[in-house]
Amino acid sequence: MNLQATENRPLLAMPADGSIEPVGDRCLMVRLGAQVDEALSRLVHAVAARLLDAALPGVVDVVPAFTTVAVYFQPLAFRAVQGLPSVQLTRQIEQVLAAGVPALASAGRLVEIPACYGGEYGPDLEDVARQCQLSPEEVVTLHSSRPLTVYAFFFSPGNAFAGPVDVRLQVKRRPTPRTRVEAGSVAIANGISSIYQTTSPGGWNLLGRTPWNMFDITADPPTRVQLGDRIQFRPITPEEFRDTVEARP
Repeated sequence: MNLQATENRPLLAMPADGSIEPVGDRCLMVRLGAQVDEALSRLVHAVAARLLDAALPGVVDVVPAFTTVAVYFQPLAFRAVQGLPSVQLTRQIEQVLAAGVPALASAGRLVEIPACYGGEYGPDLEDVARQCQLSPEEVVTLHSSRPLTVYAFFFSPGNAFAGPVDVRLQVKRRPTPRTRVEAGSVAIANGISSIYQTTSPGGWNLLGRTPWNMFDITADPPTRVQLGDRIQFRPITPEEFRDTVEARP
């Protein structure tokens, strides 16, 4: 994760309805909101950066998601006579976040990602167009004409989730998931777009496919885009896809 807290930046306030709660005996979940959007994503990333920078004793990992930050810790790092480790760490996190957290330095890089839309690469393009009362060409234009902010990674290594997708492309997940979605598939659901890094089952609507490999374990960092980056899809032809397709592990 490439998150850097910065000095002399405006402070982002903690939401009044935020909370910290244990998830098992080795993780605390910092809940910062319920509605996934760019503003909440910026706060999630800033909180994660602040907690990483704080380097609290016993904390072994800090993982941001759409609306939460997971804080993993080692219970044996806390003294038993002072109470439950989760309670001790909760108090420490509350102290770190009490005064707000510095906003991160920038909106991230703009990364243009090639994508071949429709046909065998995007078998749900026409169905999405029908649901949205648009033409397939309009769906492609709306999906590729604006940058999307990378909110989170999960599901599989390098599987980035970004938004917000244009409001005219609001579709839910497919009623029946596929047992196989090809690696590189570009998909949308619930206002967010994603790229399947590996071939796997999946229930999102497939609009296209990128020839790029988005994750390389030998690279540093291994992910081609980072949290907070803005990605923008560039439509390409099937010929260009075949000429530029990259190997995947």
